[in-house]
Amino acid sequence: MRSKLMEMLESRKDEMIEIRRHLHENPELSFKEEKTAQYIVDFYKGKDVDVQSNVGNGYGIIVTIKGGKPGKNIGLRADFDALPIVEETDVPYKSKNEGVMHACGHDGHTAYLLVLADCLIQLKDEIPGTIKIIHQHAEEVPPGGAKSIVESGVLDDLDHVFGIHLLPMGPAGVVGYHAGYSFNGRAYMKLVIQGRGGHGSSPHLANDAIVAGAHFVTATQTIISRRLNPFDVGVITIGSFDGKGTFNVIKDSVELEGDIRYMTIETRELIAKEIKRLAKGLEEEFGVTCDLTYENDYPPVYNDPEVTEKVAQFLKEANDKDIQEVKEFPALPPSEDFAYYAEKFPSCFFYIACTPKGVEKPYFNHNPKFDIDEDALLVAAKAVGYVVCGFYELD
Repeated sequence: MRSKLMEMLESRKDEMIEIRRHLHENPELSFKEEKTAQYIVDFYKGKDVDVQSNVGNGYGIIVTIKGGKPGKNIGLRADFDALPIVEETDVPYKSKNEGVMHACGHDGHTAYLLVLADCLIQLKDEIPGTIKIIHQHAEEVPPGGAKSIVESGVLDDLDHVFGIHLLPMGPAGVVGYHAGYSFNGRAYMKLVIQGRGGHGSSPHLANDAIVAGAHFVTATQTIISRRLNPFDVGVITIGSFDGKGTFNVIKDSVELEGDIRYMTIETRELIAKEIKRLAKGLEEEFGVTCDLTYENDYPPVYNDPEVTEKVAQFLKEANDKDIQEVKEFPALPPSEDFAYYAEKFPSCFFYIACTPKGVEKPYFNHNPKFDIDEDALLVAAKAVGYVVCGFYELD
């Protein structure tokens, strides 16, 4: 089974690239991926599988491959939404949808998984168990698609879920893994501070919301430097401070928006508590009123250590010419809604290096010039294929 699967994948490398380029040319934003979803559904037409569309809170698709014997049930996940970015790459398959770009590699995730899934369908009689292919919508925009797919119950019978992310952290052929907390969690905050406007010459007759807001920006950084254990990870970024007005007018209100990152649930709770405390204290200290919106978006991704150890072992023992190095990667600061699968099932989310050939300093994901070495698609398909064979103990 293992050798047959790898031979099939190798023979379809060009097809993976063709699919990736089609998706790259036709990107769609989160929760608006109607044509992409239809493309995926059409790919499975006539194949001996069960396809469920519109799963969760959008265009999620679950494809169930029932093996020839009973056994473990595993899920393989790939996301398919794009980003609101104007593409700046110089490739013939550049985005045709102005202002929308596959700048995070989701086109590659979907391309490799479609071909891998088709190969597994053809070999399903040899599989002792059931594989559910999770084509997930809306990873980029909270609340995301993963949480709703998990809550739908369609995955309740799974034992594990596996996924990969293309990252330009090495040449194609490098596969990375990390056990435990591996991707940051994320929260969103918005604070509206209401003071009292007035003339710039008479601050005593007004109550300056900008001064209160500026104090809040500075004070939030003390949460990281003075409330957080130095061995923990946390970031608070106030990315928007809307206080524009006229030079000699004291603003009566300002609006701030912020992004919060953390690596553990405990840190998430601490930062949320401290931000709420600071907002309340602002009212007392400056005599303003504060309307705080605080939303926990994605939890941190937790890779089950035992499952991740097995994944690393299967990949290291693959002895495959396309998988040249398997190594531990550091924990990474971005967030990922794969976290919701990992919360429910012992799972592993690992990494496929994709730095374009000849490039020393690649553009990272979400950059308008982001690109991949398409050889990484076959690496991704093989790596996940080896994991599937390993967990099913297939030679």
